[in-house]
Amino acid sequence: MTDVIQVTKRESTGTAATRRLRRDGHVPAVLYGHGEENQHLAIPEVQVKGLLRHHSKTVQLSGDVDETALVSDMQWDPLGIEVLHMDLIRVNLKEKVELAVPVELHGEAVGVREGGLLLENVHEVEIRCSAGSIPDSLVLDVNDLGVGQHKTASDLTLPEGVELVTDGDVVIAHVEAKRDEEIAEAGDALAEPEVISKGSGEAEE
Repeated sequence: MTDVIQVTKRESTGTAATRRLRRDGHVPAVLYGHGEENQHLAIPEVQVKGLLRHHSKTVQLSGDVDETALVSDMQWDPLGIEVLHMDLIRVNLKEKVELAVPVELHGEAVGVREGGLLLENVHEVEIRCSAGSIPDSLVLDVNDLGVGQHKTASDLTLPEGVELVTDGDVVIAHVEAKRDEEIAEAGDALAEPEVISKGSGEAEE
């Protein structure tokens, strides 16, 4: 999916200017690549949040800059809530790019119905494809996965034109048997009868 976002050029790039920019509801960004000069931009925060909701990998820049770009990197605040900065790479929608995309597990593993536990070992993989056909995610069907079995990156469903860069032997998900909970020793499980003090301060006669 390619989102259109409005950008403005930034004249100042110092720390103070960047803080003012964020206070005004914008996210600083830099656009580079294709041997051209880097451009410092400002993007409305609301549009950055839209990119996150749509999981957009490529964006069409509009406003002060009219170019297609790939979202290369996002820098987050320490809590991982707010985007502090974005890196954008100029691309042609037909050129090949390499990037990471998330993996989605589809189906209910047979092993889970048998009492096992489905574990996802890897949440994203590297792929190569044209910038204009980047998938939002890759699907791994786990319906036939039994206890003690696993599926690898080579089992992923790849759309036409998408090549897997991650080693095909990398385990994406597996089903393991659940471990029985250890039973506490009877002496530890049964609490000693509670001794209640009279608290009167008087000795029994």
